[in-house]
Amino acid sequence: MNLLLGVNIDHIATLRQARYALLPDSPNAEPCPVDAAEDAHLGGADSITIHVRGDRRHMQEADAYRIKEASELPINLEMGNSKEMIAMALKLKPTFICLVPETREEVTTEGGLDVAGLYDELAPTVSVLQEAGMKISMFVDPDIHQIEASAKIGAEMVELHTGCFANAEKGCERDEEIERLRMAAQRGFELGVQVNAGHGINYDNIKELYIVPHLKELNIGHTIVARSVRVGLKQAVAEMRELMANYKPDGTAV
Repeated sequence: MNLLLGVNIDHIATLRQARYALLPDSPNAEPCPVDAAEDAHLGGADSITIHVRGDRRHMQEADAYRIKEASELPINLEMGNSKEMIAMALKLKPTFICLVPETREEVTTEGGLDVAGLYDELAPTVSVLQEAGMKISMFVDPDIHQIEASAKIGAEMVELHTGCFANAEKGCERDEEIERLRMAAQRGFELGVQVNAGHGINYDNIKELYIVPHLKELNIGHTIVARSVRVGLKQAVAEMRELMANYKPDGTAV
């Protein structure tokens, strides 16, 4: 089976909010996240990822409902573990939930969720959302303890945080991060957890991840939206799909 592509369209909303933060429902508000979801679909996306943050810096709750209603693709909702977001998820009922750490100060998600340390806080949330029919992913650093805690908590998936890999200097530092990802993916596979990955993956570094085995899906946003400024979103997604085509689950692609 081909490696799946989840396209994060949060930064389409970021661009809209730069001008229409106080008037997101204005008929003049653009670009439209719903249109972006459709363009991503046409370009070959397998799912649409959105993150409604507590401070509503980009995606709004209304966007989530409109995208869910309009898109034919599965919706992956990234969310922090808060009562507000749990209530929204239970109402929205996306196909997938990816639980992520969230702080108001960060520009973007800056690391993985400490599933092991926050186990008692996260376990009830996982149960409630699963009982409502949603599959759960834990966004974690490529750390064996976090993979094992995610399996123990009952999550169907983990999403390996690839930010450290993406930001590492090429050479020994990058090689070390790739090895961390490889070991984490192997452990997730052994535990029967679907292994996804995301954060900082771009058109240049994606091939370096071919050595990481057992990946099921990549969730990619910023680089695709950035590329779309030049070529359009449909084409930007199609180009990423083409780059992903040679991936082999056993990590032997070159």
